[in-house]
This record gives sequence, structure tokens and C-alpha cells, in this order.
Amino acid sequence: MINYNQDFYGWTQEQASLLKAGRLNELDIINLIEEVETMGRSEKRELESRLTMLLMHLLKWKYQSNRRGRSWTLTIIGQRLKLASVIKDNPGLKPQLPDLINDAYTLARVNAAKETKLDIDEFEAVCPWTFEQLINDGFYPDY
Repeated sequence: MINYNQDFYGWTQEQASLLKAGRLNELDIINLIEEVETMGRSEKRELESRLTMLLMHLLKWKYQSNRRGRSWTLTIIGQRLKLASVIKDNPGLKPQLPDLINDAYTLARVNAAKETKLDIDEFEAVCPWTFEQLINDGFYPDY
């Protein structure tokens, strides 16, 4: 048996082979459980990261209308596409969207304040947009 800590890639291939062969009693169950849970957390973090970036740019768009440009537009479009992809690949995350949006917005506010040099209190304390607005290609605040 390949050691999980010494050759992770080899270990993953061995575990996949054991699963395919139906040799379930030979699986490294403890480490498999850990890796499956880690994969789920990773997808959740990816979704939160995409939401944070999108929200930050929407805040910048709203509060710095004089700086709107092609770069911000393309970032918003790109984040929406990536966000949709993460959700399409992980529909089990949909029920967590309200909490993820709240968490992402909290960080987006901080990041937007840092980048815009505006006081954090100038941004709404709670996300002012729905998920449907966030993923709507035509939605730009105060556009």
C-alpha cells in the first residue's frame, strides 16, 4: 500500500484503482474521508472567492462611477462566468448561497474600501443585491 504522506499522487491513483476493482476493504478510509471533505471545502471556498471578487467590483462600479472602464466590465463578466461554472459543477452549494453571499460581502466591503480609499461605512452593511442580480449579465448597480 502506498503511503498517503509520502506519495500523495501515487496514493490517489492506488485508491482509485482499489475503488474500480471493488476492493473496498483495502481502501485507506480515514484519509479518503479527509480528502473528500477537503474537496468539498475547496469548492465552497472557490465559490466564496468568486462572489467576493464580483461583489468588490460591483461596489467599486457603484461607488466610483468615474473610474468605470473596460477592465472592470471584463472582470465582472469573468467572475459571473466563473461563478456560474462553480455552481453548475456543484449544485449542492446552492442552499448555502445566502450565507456565502453574506460572508463574501463582508470581505468585499473591506477590499473595496481598501482599493477605493473610501471609508468602509460608505458601503451598505448588508449586501444590497440578490443572487439573481449578481449573476444577471445586464445588472450593473446605478448603471
